[in-house]
Amino acid sequence: MRKNLLLSIVSLFLCIGVQAQILEPVKWKVSLQGEGQEKEIVFHAFIEDGWHLYATDIPQGGPIPTSFSFDELSQVSLKGEVTPAQRPHEEYSSLFDMKLGWYNSKIDFKQALTIDDPDNFKITGYITYQACNDVTCLPPTKYEFSFGESQAEAAPAPVMTPVAFNTKSSSSLTDQPGWQPVIEQIQSMDSDGVHHSDSLWFIFLSGFVGGLLALLTPCVWPMIPLTVSFFLKKQQSRRKAIGEAILYGLSIIVIYVGVGLLITLLFGASALNDLATNALFNILFFALLVLFAVSFFGAFEITLPASWSNKLDRKADTATGIIAIFFMAFTLVLVSFSCTGPIIGTLLVEAASWGGKLAPAVGMGGFAIALAIPFALFAMFPSLMKQMPKSGGWLNMVKVVLGFLELALSLKFLSVADLAYGWHILDRETFLVLWIVIFALLGFYLLGKISFSHDSPVKYVSVPRLFLAIVSLSFSIYMIPGLWGAPLKAISAFAPPLYTQDFNLYDQEVHAAFNDYNEGLAYARKEKKPILIDFSGYGCVNCRKMEASVWTDPKVKGILEKQYVLITLMVDDKEKLSKPITVTENGKQVKLTTVGEKWSFLQRYKFGANAQPYYVIIDDKGEPLAAPYGYDESVPRFVKFLQSGLKAFNK
Repeated sequence: MRKNLLLSIVSLFLCIGVQAQILEPVKWKVSLQGEGQEKEIVFHAFIEDGWHLYATDIPQGGPIPTSFSFDELSQVSLKGEVTPAQRPHEEYSSLFDMKLGWYNSKIDFKQALTIDDPDNFKITGYITYQACNDVTCLPPTKYEFSFGESQAEAAPAPVMTPVAFNTKSSSSLTDQPGWQPVIEQIQSMDSDGVHHSDSLWFIFLSGFVGGLLALLTPCVWPMIPLTVSFFLKKQQSRRKAIGEAILYGLSIIVIYVGVGLLITLLFGASALNDLATNALFNILFFALLVLFAVSFFGAFEITLPASWSNKLDRKADTATGIIAIFFMAFTLVLVSFSCTGPIIGTLLVEAASWGGKLAPAVGMGGFAIALAIPFALFAMFPSLMKQMPKSGGWLNMVKVVLGFLELALSLKFLSVADLAYGWHILDRETFLVLWIVIFALLGFYLLGKISFSHDSPVKYVSVPRLFLAIVSLSFSIYMIPGLWGAPLKAISAFAPPLYTQDFNLYDQEVHAAFNDYNEGLAYARKEKKPILIDFSGYGCVNCRKMEASVWTDPKVKGILEKQYVLITLMVDDKEKLSKPITVTENGKQVKLTTVGEKWSFLQRYKFGANAQPYYVIIDDKGEPLAAPYGYDESVPRFVKFLQSGLKAFNK
């Protein structure tokens, strides 16, 4: 996942609600091509942005590879194996601890064959595949195809359509108690705020906080008197001065929001998301943040060419009206870049990975509004400058504090690269030790025990510095138990996964009592308890995050273990069923051959959903008691979800 500097400062974590729905990110079109007896089957895969399709040669123990099976070949002989038209993208997966290959956007697979009798042949088979994105993995899916007899030389097979909600089974599987569909009941339920997405609001707020922080940097603060001087020189009516001050603030907002929109249009939200998870990019961003941190510590100054700002400044002086105001705003943006650059860069990349197409513009809008309001106010009321603290040592202190924060955040980006390449140089305990030292040093700096070359002498510790030092040192002490395996929920989004830690004494995880739906249902009927079904997967990253940050909460843990029958169903479980089960889905007969396929079918057939994590509360008859719950790491909301199910059950 992917959190920015500003979120870390205000300790805000994004919550993404997931509604019940059938997702279909990969669509297939299968065609038989060629003349005479020598032909080939072309499997065209169309993959939605942000999703990927695994390659055909995944190592043992990894996710489900894309595979092609042929059930019937009459008057047909295959030549070789199915081959992809291009090499897959390869990257190390920390979840499966191996290098994996996958395809984005689209890919063609080809199978050469010889048809002995073009007028009388038959080919049937199916494709097995799994689609994933950076948030979730869907369960393994099958797509069936056939050629020959009445279909010989026919038009290409149609693209697979979504699974219909009125799916019916041709076996006795769905006649069992508790398997009957409840999709209409679930859709009619009021989610009562459980499902929602506040990501854009969090991105806006984080951008706003970043703008306030940027205001306190040595690159931006000195621009306030220059702004006041610019507007005082104009000597105009009070009404016109206020209008131009507002226009000045709007110009700042337009410039920053325009940058966000331009970057999104040039690269696309999916490209920015790819950057946020790209190992090489994370190494580069780690190096840049370290460079900025060293600069903020006073080793050297990073500045843009003076000719740029001077030229814009002259334009602002010679131009008139709206053009002059716009050039003044652009001068502010350019001059302040050396301090705002790290904040803006992190905001853009991380916003794209969390909020979609609008997120970069929303984040930049929040940043610009926070930066524009003070400048517009000072332009309207120049007398406010008399009450403003003068530039001095306190500004350098702010700069050094930002340097420590950037140094800490840089390790987050290095951690992503470390997990991607499998270096194991920044496992969880190493990461925590470095953060403990960084924030301890920050605390000592705020107390005046450490100083840098540009610092003014600290004659006494002011009250704000004292409180900031207390926060920083307390945070260091808070992280120490993590060296022995404490979950440290406050930084779980930043630190490497718990499984990378060699020494772990933590044993408070919650484990389901049942991994079989029918067995759990029978037990609940006997004990007269409600059921929480956890549709999960071995490849579901957000399932692990929910288990680590929400289920381990004492209140949640107590409710789950004492008042519910917890059933976890892994939709990607590869264990073979003792006997294949044939069901009819979307007008086609489908064979369920693994345990995971069975539970995935249950989720689609009964609840009309196929995304994980997916939590649903039912009674011992299989009837829903509350609206389903998706990925949302808010403990109070999850407790509310559980209590609503208990309340309905007790009625």
